[in-house]
Amino acid sequence: MKDLYDELTELEARLKKLNVKVRQLCQHNETCRRLLKIPGVGELTATAVVAAVPNANEFKNGRHMSAWLGLVPRQSSSGDKQVLLGISKRGDRYLRTLLIHGARAALSHYKKTETGYGRWLVERKATLSFNKAAVALANKNARIIWSLLRTGEEFNSDVQMAAA
Repeated sequence: MKDLYDELTELEARLKKLNVKVRQLCQHNETCRRLLKIPGVGELTATAVVAAVPNANEFKNGRHMSAWLGLVPRQSSSGDKQVLLGISKRGDRYLRTLLIHGARAALSHYKKTETGYGRWLVERKATLSFNKAAVALANKNARIIWSLLRTGEEFNSDVQMAAA
């Protein structure tokens, strides 16, 4: 048992070092610092997005980036009938997971309901189940991230409504 305990403490020490390294990378990168201002986007998510999306101009719009992450609904449409199913889950599983977990945290802890972003969150929490609201927020955050990466602007909770 002592060998297992020693291995566990060694892994925890390595994890702490890696967390410090991610924090330092995030603090030294201007794009990461801008992305951190989005509710639900942390250091790990920001660095992962910067690493995975070096050029936001590769996507025509925010919906295309969101689809690349697998955060848009699948469609089963024919003729005049349009049927939207669950999210497609195609694309980058790691980024999608980070965005959804961050969205869950933002849904639980975001308190600024006087902004446009906050009002949108309150509306989604009232009309959807928690998990659906989290995926909707992750989709919105992906579109906002695309907008910030493309324009180089700072996050503003009232202005970014148009991007999503």
